[in-house]
Amino acid sequence: MNITASRHVRAQQVALLIGSRSPIAAHSRISGIIAMNDICMPALSRRNFLTSLLATAVLPWATTSPGAAAPNVRQFRLRAATGTASLNPRSEQETGVWAYNKTVPGPELRVRQGDRLRIMVENGLAKETTVHWHGVRTPNAMDGVPHLTQRPIATGDSFAYEFDALDAGTFWYHPHQRSFEQVDRGLYGALVIEEANPIPVDRDLVWVLDDWRLTHQGDASDDFGHPHDAAHNGRMGNIVTINGQVPETFEVRRGERIRLRLINAANARIFGLDFRDHQPVVIALDGQPVTPHSQEAGRIVLGPAMRADIVLDCTGRPGERFTIEDTFYTGLEYNLLTIAYQDEPLREAVPDWPLELPANPLAEPDFANALRHEVLFTGGMMGAMVMQEMGLATASGGTVDGMGAMMRGGGIWLVNGVAAEGHVLEPMLALPRGKSCVLAMTNATAWHHPIHLHGHSFRVISRDGAPTSHREWRDTVLMAPRERIEIAFVADNPGDWMFHCHILEHQASGMTSVIRVA
Repeated sequence: MNITASRHVRAQQVALLIGSRSPIAAHSRISGIIAMNDICMPALSRRNFLTSLLATAVLPWATTSPGAAAPNVRQFRLRAATGTASLNPRSEQETGVWAYNKTVPGPELRVRQGDRLRIMVENGLAKETTVHWHGVRTPNAMDGVPHLTQRPIATGDSFAYEFDALDAGTFWYHPHQRSFEQVDRGLYGALVIEEANPIPVDRDLVWVLDDWRLTHQGDASDDFGHPHDAAHNGRMGNIVTINGQVPETFEVRRGERIRLRLINAANARIFGLDFRDHQPVVIALDGQPVTPHSQEAGRIVLGPAMRADIVLDCTGRPGERFTIEDTFYTGLEYNLLTIAYQDEPLREAVPDWPLELPANPLAEPDFANALRHEVLFTGGMMGAMVMQEMGLATASGGTVDGMGAMMRGGGIWLVNGVAAEGHVLEPMLALPRGKSCVLAMTNATAWHHPIHLHGHSFRVISRDGAPTSHREWRDTVLMAPRERIEIAFVADNPGDWMFHCHILEHQASGMTSVIRVA
């Protein structure tokens, strides 16, 4: 796409945004029980629209300064459409999927830090869709949230996303329109932004982990948005894939050093990958560099939407085999795959190459002068019981229990006593642009929640009052039941930003809010 054509596309998008009026229609797919409605985001208000335009115009990564070299423009095209995939190599059964460019996962988009991305997304589905660039600090208008930052892409229409690759790291993309169905059907892919000078490794690989709920016939189970899933731990599948395939073996060579970029694209499954006889070193979390370190017992825990870059040193002998096991859920452990050493070693010892990644250009929070806000997550099955155990006040209405909410067809989860149920989402809080903020978050529920903030990365500074070991930067943090976590960030990206649980059934049934930066 040339510059003139790109401007024409953007002008069309402005016209579409101004003319946006239609809400998402409620939709039921479950017979005999109360089905979950589509999540209805607010129509794009004049204020939000102008804020989005302002963000695009003034963010330092959205424009080129006078005299600066023009960024390298990388152009991609993604088409969302129905198709089929062979998820299990041991079976001839094809599974109906929704996919980008006919593959699950979609194409791996790999660019360099500082590049400008122009991605034309075409909607070949019979449903509206969008694309969200998870973890990427885009201008607000490019964030892909329907009716909050853009009008959904209608069937047969296209939308051009454009943003600069500010941060190096491992990111991913997925829809934010009815995401509990569209992501689970296969609409997702990896976005890798390479460092200007990557650390030396023998192989740089991406593993996109997902699970699928399949019927005996191999079809995707058509019970998306089931209230039981929503009130408990979300939609869990019965098979697990890596890069769209049920894995068997992963072949390596002695002396090899591998950079593995792990992405959890599942709706709800939390992975706890136990490498056992190997000791992977974590070098980045959610795309952001961290002090290289090994996790306790070699287990890498990833909630939905979370990522980890690890370095795997292959120290086994030729012919040896080792199992990677997922041990997160007690009593439901299973073997993910087998590391199989080839007969010919690459070298006798792993080289002593550097592991430290360069920091990304993130503003450090000013803790001394930061604004502080309390965030309370409540609801779900057994929610009232947990709040009583924790001695929390009930006057806010935060004791909504999952069963009662299901019976009434209302919101099951709440953020500060409010369940998003398809109304206009008024901001939970408004932050002055450039101000540091600490969010003290309490999970007063019986379930885990991976909490994601759009448009920003944040430091995780404490868990249950104890300082974190690495003060890691993240965009999604996994909260255990009854846990209290403090995060800190600089509100430097203007616009209205979603703040939600990334168990997608939880998001769609109330655990969603908005943080305004202006």
